[in-house]
Amino acid sequence: MHGYSGDKQAYLTRLRRIEGQIRGLQRMVEEESYCIDILTQVSAATRALQAVALGLLEDHIGHCVTDAINAGGPEAEEKVKEASAAIARLVRS
Repeated sequence: MHGYSGDKQAYLTRLRRIEGQIRGLQRMVEEESYCIDILTQVSAATRALQAVALGLLEDHIGHCVTDAINAGGPEAEEKVKEASAAIARLVRS
């Protein structure tokens, strides 16, 4: 079971909302909306995706990494490295 399983529906709802935002952006470009208005919506969609990413990361650390550390062994070290790499990717984006 994944760390986000308990919040799966909430994540799906948020992602569908973001999907709607992206479709709205496409419409704005098709309708040649004002550049700043489009950029404002891009920023909002980006923040929404970052919020999903942070939630997933928190769930991963709270569940998957914690379980691996409690179990010990090489899997624990691997999960910590995996989480660190995910954090690095998020920081770069």
